[in-house]
Amino acid sequence: MDRVQISDDLNFSRLVYGMWRIGDDTNTSVGYVKAKIHACLDQGITTFDQADIYGGYNAESLLGEILKADHGLIGKMEIVTKCDIVAPVGRYADAPIKYYDTSRAHIEKSVENSLRDMAIEQIDLLLIHRPDPFMDHYETGAVLDDLVASGKVRGVGVSNFRPWDWKLLQSGMKSQLLTNQIEISLAEITPFTNGDITFHQQHNQRPMAWSPLGGGNLILGDSNLHKLMDEIAGAYNVDRAAVAVAFLLAHPAGILPILGTNNLERIKKINDANRVEIDRVIWFRLYEAALGHEVA
Repeated sequence: MDRVQISDDLNFSRLVYGMWRIGDDTNTSVGYVKAKIHACLDQGITTFDQADIYGGYNAESLLGEILKADHGLIGKMEIVTKCDIVAPVGRYADAPIKYYDTSRAHIEKSVENSLRDMAIEQIDLLLIHRPDPFMDHYETGAVLDDLVASGKVRGVGVSNFRPWDWKLLQSGMKSQLLTNQIEISLAEITPFTNGDITFHQQHNQRPMAWSPLGGGNLILGDSNLHKLMDEIAGAYNVDRAAVAVAFLLAHPAGILPILGTNNLERIKKINDANRVEIDRVIWFRLYEAALGHEVA
């Protein structure tokens, strides 16, 4: 498994396991969740993606149960988590509405909750989950700087930000934002042309791609895109998922796909994407099939 440098002292596995649906599985026992983690580690997938809101604010606790039972796993994993979404469920059941909160008080409280729930002493990467239209970028930037300085988090970044959102927050910070987690896939190709990937590629920032399988739509179907994916998959004896992920891995921006399947057998095959060779012509064949027409 390739590893990528996110900052001077932080590197991730090129493929990331997403834990946003971990609490939705029919089996959330310590043994089964631990089996998923080991299936990832066995492939060299050491980076795990979380968020405080996942599972109605319970997914981090599920991971924490594993890490309490096997403390040695902490040194083998890099943990990414996110904050700023307040939804009227779980610990925020009394919230009157869903909203975003990037205030110092909320971010500090969220970090303390995440550290406690996951039974860890340091978060490897903390992301602001959604752009906050009510954000005071000086306040938000300052608390992120302070969290890095305190050692509670190793690095900070964002999720679902556009370039102008990134620039605003960065302008209020001393430390560097390290990544932006955005939706990128053959089902969502607009980031390749709307300036999102261009911006981060220009600044040597590796974007992370959530929903790289298009919410499962790239696995099911019989469109021209699906037929082309089957053609490529057959040549490498892999499935459609491997082709969809390989499409992202091939891009020179150095995208880090986040795979969130709960199926243990599918988890064991995540690394199949590295077996698929996508050259420029194949990449554009897939891109045009996703577009529905040839490029101009």
